[in-house]
Amino acid sequence: MQKGTLVEFKVHNDRRLGIVERPEGKKLWIILDERSQSHTLHPRDITYEGSDHSYRVSDIPSFRQQVNAYLDPSALEVAWELCVEEGESTDPQGLAEVLFSSQTDICCYAAHCLLVEDRVFFKQRGDRYEPRTQLQVNELKHQMTVAAQRQQEWQEFLHQIQQVLTANSNQVESPHLDGAWVIPHRSRIDSLERLATFGNEAIHITYAQELLTALGRAGTSEGAFQLLVDLGLWSSHENLILRRSACPIQFSAKVIDVVNDRLQFPPIDLDVQRLDLTHLKVYTIDDASTTEIDDGLSWQTVVDRDGEWHHQIWVHIADPTRWLSPGDELDLEARRRATTLYLPTGMISMFPVELATGPMSLKEGKVCCSLSFAITLDETGSVADYSIHSSMIKPTYRLTYEDVDEILELDIQAEPELLGIAKQAKLRRQWRQSQGAINISMPESSIKVCGDEVKIDLLDDSPSRNLVAEMMILTGEVASLYGQLHSLPLPFRHQPQPELPSDEELLQLPAGPVRDCAIRRCMPRSEMSVTPMRHASLGLSTYTQVTSPIRRYTDLLAHFQIKAHLRGDPLPFTLAKMQELLLGLGTAVGEAVQVERQTNRYWGLEYLRRQPGEVWNALVLRWLREHEKLALVLLEDLGLELPAKFGRTLQLGDRVYLKVVHVDPRQDVIHFQEIHDLIV
Repeated sequence: MQKGTLVEFKVHNDRRLGIVERPEGKKLWIILDERSQSHTLHPRDITYEGSDHSYRVSDIPSFRQQVNAYLDPSALEVAWELCVEEGESTDPQGLAEVLFSSQTDICCYAAHCLLVEDRVFFKQRGDRYEPRTQLQVNELKHQMTVAAQRQQEWQEFLHQIQQVLTANSNQVESPHLDGAWVIPHRSRIDSLERLATFGNEAIHITYAQELLTALGRAGTSEGAFQLLVDLGLWSSHENLILRRSACPIQFSAKVIDVVNDRLQFPPIDLDVQRLDLTHLKVYTIDDASTTEIDDGLSWQTVVDRDGEWHHQIWVHIADPTRWLSPGDELDLEARRRATTLYLPTGMISMFPVELATGPMSLKEGKVCCSLSFAITLDETGSVADYSIHSSMIKPTYRLTYEDVDEILELDIQAEPELLGIAKQAKLRRQWRQSQGAINISMPESSIKVCGDEVKIDLLDDSPSRNLVAEMMILTGEVASLYGQLHSLPLPFRHQPQPELPSDEELLQLPAGPVRDCAIRRCMPRSEMSVTPMRHASLGLSTYTQVTSPIRRYTDLLAHFQIKAHLRGDPLPFTLAKMQELLLGLGTAVGEAVQVERQTNRYWGLEYLRRQPGEVWNALVLRWLREHEKLALVLLEDLGLELPAKFGRTLQLGDRVYLKVVHVDPRQDVIHFQEIHDLIV
């Protein structure tokens, strides 16, 4: 190359024009770019070399401007067609002759630029360019069209995102606020949700990171979460605990179609000889907010074969098996869910609510299908006799726990049946205690989120709740006795005998929550198996759960088995199949319990966050790390158990006053400060 030769070279993949100044050593050249900046280059860095015409640096802008006039990519297709027809390759000089009928430096460099920037018609082979085949060109054109379409969609998506963000921040109406804009961009929103939910462990989050970068936001889970909130797609209290779980939230369209079909065309009732119990007075007792009514109670006096009068308890359990059969779509969906989730923000039902709160529930004044347990107790409270029937009932009264407490407290004689059931419940409780039942009475609370309001109600250990609990436990024992008698594979529940602290140790602890907390720590988990065994804390030799078949799949399994046996039909589930089902259900139920527990914890902390100046009465329950003075305390007004660190020595059972100084529900963090001057 001579001094003054015009060349093109690359600096960090940036193509530049320059003028040869002089050689440098044996292989290198000094090149000046259009800013007169010097570059020392190897020949391999030079991508185009002009003719021997001598140029100056000041000529480059004019040269570039003249070249631009020739840069028409559409002209390249004409040259490609000629090359394909002749089966020949080309180079910048040859292409300049074909396109411009000239081989001046300007035309040749323009041809070079067209070839270098081309991604469709030619492929470089050494110093020459070979024409691609027609098939290859068509495919590349298609790919470019698709890419251009995707880019256009991406720009439109960004524009819509900005519109929604602006409208939300200004609190103005926007046509996009109804969420319809999300539908064509669901994959991008899904990517954003995955990143917000799972953070760095998420998969397929490229769309999310691209979007956050384009919006100038951090490409983190926190950045994704905040964007979803700002877009109005998520609440600032979105339940990430639930999203991270495998618990299903929505029902599929197929399941909804099945529900609609069942409601319109009820299946044939296999229990054609249901016992008509519509003459009985039936009480259903629940919280006022309960919508799945799955148990009712009756009481009557009957005469036995010897002419003696006996009091008989009837426990009626909702019969969802009337609406489904083992292995159908509804059964498999309920099996997948395993249980109804009860969260502060609402219920996620095991069955679609149209069924669960409709024909499956024991509705006041409606004739309902049920599985009814007739039970007679002896004078000690032990089960003297029982029978189980597929039945029809007509619930008479829907009562709340508060209603029943008032009836019992006032001893209202107009409801002798309810008073009789209450007496039997007390007898049963005494009998279970005589059998070694372990009663733990820790305060419980109910957390509800209504709109933007968080409410925490302390649940009283009331006579009505004890009554219902005893009747449900009694029914579970009877169902288990029936299964044991007839060798039915049922989901029996058992609990190993705990190793409790000695009486001397327990007496050293204050009676009440502190002592009960110590006992609770020793209690092993209850387990499920197909073999009936003792349930230690209930004081029963055998037990299964059957009273919530709308809400618990294991209860539904027991109904399938018991009802089939009552009809004389083959059992739907063999011993081996029942074992297999219980294994999977145990995992699903465990996860659901964790979701409920952690969600309640979140909203408990959120409630405290909203009471920044409140001082709470707290009871020191037990030490978490005594050497650090870190204890578990009970906020007595709320029934919440939380960790608190103290700066002084305390005794278990001490009452203290605490104020929240920092709380972060999302990070599950809370710090208290002890208020000393309020201690009396």
